[in-house]
Amino acid sequence: MNIRIKEGTYKIRGKETDMAGLVFPMVEEFKVGASGGYVTVDGSAVNGFPDRNIKIKIGNPGDYEQVDATVETTVREESDAEIVERIRERFDMLSDMTKAVKKGGVRAMIVSGPPGVGKSHGVEQVLDRYETLEALGGRTHHEVIKGATSAIGLYCKLYKNADKGKVVVFDDCDSIFNDELSLNILKAALDSKKVRTINWNTDSFKLRNEGVPDSFKFEASAIFITNLKFDKVKGKLREHLEALESRCHYMDLTIDSDKDKILRIKQVTQQGMLDQYKIADEVKEEILDFIDINKGKLRELSLRTVLKIADLAVVFPDKWEAMAENTVMRRA
Repeated sequence: MNIRIKEGTYKIRGKETDMAGLVFPMVEEFKVGASGGYVTVDGSAVNGFPDRNIKIKIGNPGDYEQVDATVETTVREESDAEIVERIRERFDMLSDMTKAVKKGGVRAMIVSGPPGVGKSHGVEQVLDRYETLEALGGRTHHEVIKGATSAIGLYCKLYKNADKGKVVVFDDCDSIFNDELSLNILKAALDSKKVRTINWNTDSFKLRNEGVPDSFKFEASAIFITNLKFDKVKGKLREHLEALESRCHYMDLTIDSDKDKILRIKQVTQQGMLDQYKIADEVKEEILDFIDINKGKLRELSLRTVLKIADLAVVFPDKWEAMAENTVMRRA
């Protein structure tokens, strides 16, 4: 049933926020815990709240009321500041999780988000920090695999990066999710057993030629970077993804709407993304305005598009807008 909060608070981005008047699906009735009374509701039903059950602080059962079934849950719009903070928190978590994968505390992670928002950069930036020290010892600590790869190619890559402390990053390699042989190899590599053994059970000239054994122990970690939202995929591929998801931590960067993407673009540009370009601050602002007012017409609303337009602003300082209209925007 749905309930309306008459008096209560919930901490949003570290700030106690008044919940009076908001309507949620109730999960559990009033209880008293170590920090006081609360009612448990489904936060995922209301925009701007965590995608899970949450506890709203209240004084007693009279601080909420059941509402008629026709009363819908609250439609709450996140402020721009809340969206920016939500996205910042997600990328901070991405950095922390990448460190955990590198250190072996987390065996595998899936990172999901739209193209061109900085997923790959966020992961590689963390891993690159380890590169210098390990390179001094003649080792590299991670390898990034992009695009399509065969099952036997996957097997060889995992063998060459099987040592403890190494990380294999699969960046936009979604084809392996729909190949049963590749998926079975990944299942073995990411198994929850203490000892993970990967086998290749058919004769192969490629393996013999490259000196790759038909069985080896895999002690490394893996990160999958994808544009897919696993919970939205249907059909046979969904079954494959569930098998992989059960072996990995799954992180959705929650950048779904055009507004989210615009605010992410502004966030990154404010951090100095365009500093490498010899253009005035006024032109940088004009580029962001161009992106914002034409967001519905762009071929891709992403950081990559910002960089493309910045390239044009350098090469064609007097007509970059006209050039961008013909290169990064869809025709009407």
